[in-house]
Amino acid sequence: MRTREEDFESKSGSENIEGASGDDQDANQRPRKKRYHRHTQHQIQEMEAFFKECPHPDDKQRKELSRELGLEPLQIKFWFQNKRTQMKTQHERQENSHLRAENEKLRTENLRYKEALSNASCPNCGGPAALGEMSFDEHHLRIENARLREEIDRISGIAAKYVGKPVVSYPLLSPPIASRSPLDLGVAGGFGVQAGIGSETFGAGELLRSVSCQPEFEKPMVIELAVAAMEELIRMAQLGEPLWTPGLDSSTETLNEEEYVRTFPRGIGPKPFGFKSEASRETAVVIMNHINLVEILMDVNQWSTVFSSIVSRAMTFEVLSTGVAGNYNGALQVMSAEFQVPSPLVPTRESLFVRYCKQHADGTWAIVDVSLDSLRPSPILRCRRRPSGCLIQEMPNGYSKVIWVEHVEVDDRSVHNIYKPLVNSGLAFGAKRWVSTLDRQCERLASVMASNIPSGDIGVITTPEGRKSMLKLAERMVMSFCGGVTASTTHQWTTLSGSGAEDVRVMTRKSVDDPGRPPGIVLNAATSFWLPVPPKRVFDFLRDESSRSEWDILSNGGVVQEMAHIANGRDHGNCVSLLRVNSNMLILQESCTDPTGSYVIYAPVDFVAMNVVLNGGDPNYVALLPSGFAILPDGPTASIGEIDSGGSLLTVAFQILVDSVPTAKLSLGSVATVNSLIACTVERIKAAVSGENAQQA
Repeated sequence: MRTREEDFESKSGSENIEGASGDDQDANQRPRKKRYHRHTQHQIQEMEAFFKECPHPDDKQRKELSRELGLEPLQIKFWFQNKRTQMKTQHERQENSHLRAENEKLRTENLRYKEALSNASCPNCGGPAALGEMSFDEHHLRIENARLREEIDRISGIAAKYVGKPVVSYPLLSPPIASRSPLDLGVAGGFGVQAGIGSETFGAGELLRSVSCQPEFEKPMVIELAVAAMEELIRMAQLGEPLWTPGLDSSTETLNEEEYVRTFPRGIGPKPFGFKSEASRETAVVIMNHINLVEILMDVNQWSTVFSSIVSRAMTFEVLSTGVAGNYNGALQVMSAEFQVPSPLVPTRESLFVRYCKQHADGTWAIVDVSLDSLRPSPILRCRRRPSGCLIQEMPNGYSKVIWVEHVEVDDRSVHNIYKPLVNSGLAFGAKRWVSTLDRQCERLASVMASNIPSGDIGVITTPEGRKSMLKLAERMVMSFCGGVTASTTHQWTTLSGSGAEDVRVMTRKSVDDPGRPPGIVLNAATSFWLPVPPKRVFDFLRDESSRSEWDILSNGGVVQEMAHIANGRDHGNCVSLLRVNSNMLILQESCTDPTGSYVIYAPVDFVAMNVVLNGGDPNYVALLPSGFAILPDGPTASIGEIDSGGSLLTVAFQILVDSVPTAKLSLGSVATVNSLIACTVERIKAAVSGENAQQA
């Protein structure tokens, strides 16, 4: 009997006792037999409802419940205690199940990499590739495996430590999955769902989903950091000398780092060893209402779409505040993002940060990002954001004035030498690129929203619906191209060794059940190189359909006719075109340019599918494999808009379906064919633009 009393607290939440406990009885008396009974359905429902609101009721709350339900306070106490134990056990099982599944997934991934390495062949001789020829893959694998082992160990420890503690969950902007705490993990850049560009999972995303405990003390620390960052951003945007020193051409500014440290002594701590500072500021007037602009920047899906050439993936981990009065004033979000330059020679930059939005008394809105690494230092930190963001001021006629500040500290030693002048100038990741991209995208959005067909549009598009569908399809094409050409550490492409050309990056992936891509094995090849030709001249040459036969091998020298043309902004180089090659091929092409870079991106499209789009049908089911060009200036003196200055950094990328069966093995001939295609295209472009440049000189 004594044993049953001692085991009382471990009984299920639907059982309890009547009568006094053994401690209340006389020590000389034989303990009375306890009478067990089940609670009524009404009592259980009421306690369950109260448990959801408060799993730890105090004495007063237990007495109140006992009066309402006709139970003893001790019975209430034991029921809640048993319920908490039950929840802890369930949660522990779920955590263990998640971790086991992820462990198995990582083992499979590891085996796949090893198999890819063991099957790699040399395209020159056909024999197996030696390990010395696979140094990049081997190095990448070792780094990835070490990171994954470290990630599992850390997350397992966190799960064991926090399982069973009260879960503080916040509403999510990203897809509805369990609340998780990147702050606990100390992950710089994080992993997870790529918002706005797809719902693919990268790296250890599932592990983050499995950790759902957010300690209460973190939120005040994050808020304090965000408020201080907001104050710094506003001053950084408004102060002049001596904080900002004008450049020699008076169009650029340089941050005085000594003055910065004196002005903002608190900050997020000293600059990490080996890191360099990049700080820039830019102002522009854009064609968008200030409220819409705030909404785009605070919605991770819209933000990553509008800035798809800069943001390769982004995710909102937690929304600590949704704002007040039905808008984003006071909104606070913990986010992760990866920032890119369209070239495999420039590593991406990952960052975990908090984004804070605030409306100020003069009607100005301010949005600031600041890294959370000062709260949770990470051993894999390569980039951190000091307070960066923008001030948005309302202007007449639906325009907004934007002052953008970009301030980061980064380890950029792995940037290729030909891109270092561009990265050091701030044109690669700085404020000018953000503002120029925003300005161009605002013009594009205004074009999409136009209810009538502007006079600049020509061709087979006859309805506003068809126009919008074609622009939407082109937008997806551009996003797919940008996501497949960069050196992302978490990209789903597999690099093949021994591709036959050191400067060409060849990757493959299997496309299955994706309505936006044809099924089968897709091969991607990308290369970047320098041209002694100004960027504008390269851009004009590549986008002109009359000169397409000079470089496009797949068009077989055929006559190219523009079937449709949609103007996308003030610059006539910003447009979407539908091209017809001879009579048997349709090509969708978007060309876009701004002062920091230009793109010419195209994809063959099916006649039947394109007819559906032109009639206003859903463009999401049109299969696309985008190829194209990214044209960047080779340094601060080679602005895109200037015809006679500097050279160009050109990235060429192709995506080709090499086998329509996803389970087929990649043949050596396919790799050699794509290599030959990209090499021949590069030589044709070099010959054409260099000859044209010599003639103009």
